[in-house]
Amino acid sequence: MTMPLMRPKRKNPVLRTPQMNLPPWARGRVALGMTAAAARGAFALQVCQDCSAVQYPPREACHRCLSARLKWREQSGEGKLLGTTTLHHSNDLFFRERLPWRLGFVQLDAGPTLMVHLHGDVPDLDYSRHGTDAPAARVRVGARLDRAGMAVLIGFPDKETPHMADDKMLREMTSDPKFRKVLVTDGKTEVGQALVRELVKAGADLIWVGHAEPWKKTGGIDDIAALPQVALVPLDLTNGRSVSEMAGEIGGKVDIVINTAEVHRSFGISARRGTDAARAEMDINYFGLLRLAQEFGPALKGRSADGATHATAWVNLLSIYALSNFPPHGTFSASKAAAYSLAQCLRAEMRPAGIRVINVFPGPIDDEWNQHVPPPKVSPQALAVSIVRALRDGVEDVYPGDVAQEWLERWRDDPKILERELAAGGS
Repeated sequence: MTMPLMRPKRKNPVLRTPQMNLPPWARGRVALGMTAAAARGAFALQVCQDCSAVQYPPREACHRCLSARLKWREQSGEGKLLGTTTLHHSNDLFFRERLPWRLGFVQLDAGPTLMVHLHGDVPDLDYSRHGTDAPAARVRVGARLDRAGMAVLIGFPDKETPHMADDKMLREMTSDPKFRKVLVTDGKTEVGQALVRELVKAGADLIWVGHAEPWKKTGGIDDIAALPQVALVPLDLTNGRSVSEMAGEIGGKVDIVINTAEVHRSFGISARRGTDAARAEMDINYFGLLRLAQEFGPALKGRSADGATHATAWVNLLSIYALSNFPPHGTFSASKAAAYSLAQCLRAEMRPAGIRVINVFPGPIDDEWNQHVPPPKVSPQALAVSIVRALRDGVEDVYPGDVAQEWLERWRDDPKILERELAAGGS
């Protein structure tokens, strides 16, 4: 059974901060299909469309019939453990710093046999009693993103066990907020407040909550301020000096940044005169993210190998409207599309340091700016739960809500058809 993670000791300020060494990251273009699935929390393998053979490792042609018609399909990961070993020496810098490291040989029920990292709760085969005829244990293989942002395979126990998320190896693949210090940039919104409460439940050590214009009284802010793990801080993403001063004060301590600040106004282009509303949306949704990344990004990258609770993740609250413009919320959609493009740049810059950038694309949120949008809508509580789950599961892209899931499938199928449907008033 995994031992629960204990609160780490305070860092010795005299010691030099360790620098990040990434695991081997080179992959061929075909293998990136597995990474794309792992980024959204799925374990997928290629399946031949002619003979149905499941492929591993990824390849250009079927190993059975040589067909080139291979499609990525999600797998259950069920299989049996054929053998285990423990790595006590490695020339690779990433693994050398994390030894010992368990590996296993698994035969999937779907057919392929593969090498996986082993969760600590998967028992070793008892060769001492049974020799080479030791009975195979059942395991469940899943795909996770490693610190380099590439898919790796992990063998999990067949059944859930206590404190599974505290496994040392698994924490290297995820961004669990337990015992970590988190910055939530806007605590005035229902989403921000729900997220703070979920982070408290998840065991976050300290949560800084941004509070722009504190003279404006908003409901719920006093309730979250009363929580012992919460500290309100003055943070206004429209003000570069405010962001810079806050980064100078807490930037070297933050482990996870969650940007929940946004301005959302309805209407498109011709329904409103002037550019004031659109400027306000861009100032927070795009330029706010840019200011935040410029000030907090370097400090986060510098602490990505700093002990058991190292800096680990950056979360952006975007919108499913970023994928394809929703004309009734046209300028908001445009600002989120710009933020999405910027977030992709941020992800590329953060990856060499092993910092995961998580983009969240909710459908319409059940708030005042979506009051004329018909259900289903995502509640702030459900959105907060999905963000914390994404941190624990180590995924990159999250699409909370039925609308977001439907839009995503339609967008993947044909973005042009989705554009036409939305322009005609479909949702």
